[in-house]
Amino acid sequence: MKKLKSILILLFVALLPLQSWASTAESDNGELDIPELVLEHLSDSYEWHICNYKGKSLSIPLPIIVRSSETGEWIFCTEHTLPKDRFFFNHEKHGKIYERMTDGTIKRPVDLSVTKSVAQIWIVVIILLVVFLSCASWYKKHDAHREAPKGFVGAMEMLVMMIHDDVIRPSVGEKNYKRFAPYLLTAFFFIFTTNIIGLVPFFPGGANVTGNINVTLFLALCTMVAVNLFGTKEYWKEIFWPDVPVFLKFPLPLMPVVEMIGIFTKPFALMIRLFANMMAGHAVILSFTCVIFLGWSMGVGLGLGLNLFSALMLLFMNALEVLVAFVQAYVFTMLSAVFIGLAHPDHHEN
Repeated sequence: MKKLKSILILLFVALLPLQSWASTAESDNGELDIPELVLEHLSDSYEWHICNYKGKSLSIPLPIIVRSSETGEWIFCTEHTLPKDRFFFNHEKHGKIYERMTDGTIKRPVDLSVTKSVAQIWIVVIILLVVFLSCASWYKKHDAHREAPKGFVGAMEMLVMMIHDDVIRPSVGEKNYKRFAPYLLTAFFFIFTTNIIGLVPFFPGGANVTGNINVTLFLALCTMVAVNLFGTKEYWKEIFWPDVPVFLKFPLPLMPVVEMIGIFTKPFALMIRLFANMMAGHAVILSFTCVIFLGWSMGVGLGLGLNLFSALMLLFMNALEVLVAFVQAYVFTMLSAVFIGLAHPDHHEN
């Protein structure tokens, strides 16, 4: 009986915001516009939609900060107070803000707006600060050598030590792992937290942060900088003069060119892997969700069976996405640590 109640609660939480999403994605003839619903959730936004109440959209307006390309004037407003005579939301360009120029053309202004993804990142940063400052407070008040942490602090220590001892230390090497452990641990917990909170279907969760390629691009660039900026002389020697037969290096520098391309393909693979997996997971969950609303239009009998199947698959996909959220953070951290370790080839000698 308790298991049944737990399943019903999970179903209720998973389906709670879906009616509001469905109401915002209805077409003019009252039918559910599934592509619009899915794309609306996956894309970024200048407001944080909460729900629909009595036909009105309840949302949190986010600050819009744009600089006019024509006058150089900075505009501070929200989605509802944006000067519509000069600026507009171009739905052909994923709803981004564009400016109407006096010559009739349109141009993308400098846009420093706080979008839904940016607001979600701030929320994640606040959560991480609260979590780790509370853990630090416990260690400040207790002697960890005599008293083992319990509960939440103990779970966090186990997770930190797992990533630190099983991933970072062996991958980077004994000599250099302490230099890169802060960045790698930060990357892991940031990705893991954003993935988990992105699965929460209501505020302050639900934003598809790691499904935004700009975010994964920045994370990949951070790893690229950590690898190449702090790489040893041996690392760069292996790139420009690798240990291969001479005819592969001179007169035609075949292997050096391949190694140079590898400098960019490694972070590119990190970026695409994280982006594609998280975006695909959100898309699959939303697709099963849409089938629930679509099923009722097919009749009671067929709709009931289809909805039961979709609800069960929705629960399964949500549980799977929790696992994927951890795995993707783990893989990104592990590959980043491996790439950093390869930039210090002397670590195998220690």
